[in-house]
Amino acid sequence: MRPGATEIDVDQNGFSRRSFLAMAMAAPLGMSALASCGTSGPGQARSGEASVWYLTGQPQEGLRKASVDAFNAAHPDGQLAATFFENDAYKTRIRTAVGANQAPTIIWTWGGGGLRDYVRNGQVDDLTEWFAQNPDVKSKRFETSFGAATIDGKIYAVPCEQVSPIVMFYNKQLFEQVGAQPPTTWDELMALVPVFNNAGIAPFSLAGQSRWTNMMWLEFLFDRQGGPEVFDAIAAGEPNAWSHPAAIAGLTKVQDLVRANGFVNGFQSIAADANADQALLHQGRAAMMLHGAWTYGSMKEEGGDFVPSGKLGWVPFPAIEGGAGDPSTGVGNPASFLALSSQASEEQKTIAREYFKSGLLTDADVDGWVASGAVPIVNGVDSKFSGPDAPFQQFVYDTATQARSWVHSWDQALLPGPADEMLNNIEQLFSLSISPEQFATNMNAVPSS
Repeated sequence: MRPGATEIDVDQNGFSRRSFLAMAMAAPLGMSALASCGTSGPGQARSGEASVWYLTGQPQEGLRKASVDAFNAAHPDGQLAATFFENDAYKTRIRTAVGANQAPTIIWTWGGGGLRDYVRNGQVDDLTEWFAQNPDVKSKRFETSFGAATIDGKIYAVPCEQVSPIVMFYNKQLFEQVGAQPPTTWDELMALVPVFNNAGIAPFSLAGQSRWTNMMWLEFLFDRQGGPEVFDAIAAGEPNAWSHPAAIAGLTKVQDLVRANGFVNGFQSIAADANADQALLHQGRAAMMLHGAWTYGSMKEEGGDFVPSGKLGWVPFPAIEGGAGDPSTGVGNPASFLALSSQASEEQKTIAREYFKSGLLTDADVDGWVASGAVPIVNGVDSKFSGPDAPFQQFVYDTATQARSWVHSWDQALLPGPADEMLNNIEQLFSLSISPEQFATNMNAVPSS
C-alpha cells in the first residue's frame, strides 16, 4: 500500500494488480466476508477450516480471493475462510483480536516491528524449521523478502505477493503542458513547485490524513541526506538518534516543501484508502505523487486511459546535492507476509501450512500478479514481463534487485508504540504546528520498546 505500517492505526496500503472480483458485501469497520468461505465470526473458524484475514482494495483483493478459492477447490477436506478488511480498520481489528486470543489462523502482516511485537508476546509460531523442511518454498522467493520476516535469526512469517518500493510517479501530459522534465535532484524538485502552481496545477498529490503517506517523504529525505545509518540508529534505539544533523535537514526540507505549497490544497483531509490521491494524479489535477508501486495497478484499474495511453511516468526519488545517501537505495515493502497464529488449533495450523506450501505464488497466482502490473517476489519472474506493463515492472524489479540497501517502511520497522508516536508527530510536522527540532525532541523521548 503498505501501500506503507505496523498493525496499528496507520494505513499501509494494499498491493497492486488486475481486476478480479470485488468484495462481497460491506460490513462494520470496513470488513467484508466471503460468502463462499463463511466463518462463525472474524477469527473463529468452523471445524475443518482455518481462517485468514486479508486487506480489501482492487485489484489485490481479487487476487487474494482467487488464491483462497483455488486452494479450497483443491483441498475439500481443509478449507480456508477469508475475511477482508480495509487497511485502517484492519490494523485496529487485528491487534484487538490477537490480544484477545481470537486471532485468525493466518495473520496478514507487513513484518518488521509489528511482527516483532507478536513474537515478543508469543503470539505467532516460529517457521524456521518448517522452511528447512520445505526448501523449495524459500528458494523460490527473493532472498531480500525474508529480512522483514526474520526476528533474532528466526523466520516467523511467509513472504508472499509483490515487492512494493515507493516510487515518484508523474503525469507526463502535465509536464509536457508546462515544458518541464521530472526532477533528478531536490533543488530541481523545489524549482518545479512554482511552475506547476502558476499553471493552476498542484505540484504533488498527497493523502495526508493517512499519515504514513507523509512518512514516505521523510524516509527518502533521511536516507538521501545521511545514508542508511541515520534510521538504523533510530531503529536500534540509540539516544538522541532523531537529532542527527541529516534528520534535522530532512525534516526541514519537507517543511520547506509544505510552505512552498508543494502539496495539493487540503491534503491533510485526503485519505489513501479511497484512492483520492491517485485520482488527483490521473485526472490531471496534480503533477506528481510519491506512493507505493501497488498504486500502479489501482491507477490502471480506475484511471481510464491514463496508464494504457502512456500518460503515467515514474522516476527514482531525487538525489540531494551534497547528501551522503546512495540514490539507488530502495524504500518501501519487500513483500507482504503471512504469520501463523500460535493460538490456532493443530488442525487449523495444518491447513495453514498447506496453504503456505501449495496455495501461495502458484503459477496462476504469479500470472495474475504480473497481469496486474505487479512484480511478485519470485526469482526469475522478469522473464514473464511483456506488453505495456513491462517497462514499469522492469523498473520495480531493478529497483528491488539492484538497490545497494533497502529502507523498510518506518512504521513497519519500528514497534507499534514508537511507530504510532512517530505518525502523530509527522502529522504535526506537516501541519507546521511543530518545528523539526521539536519533532526530534518529541521522538527522542519515546521509549524504543
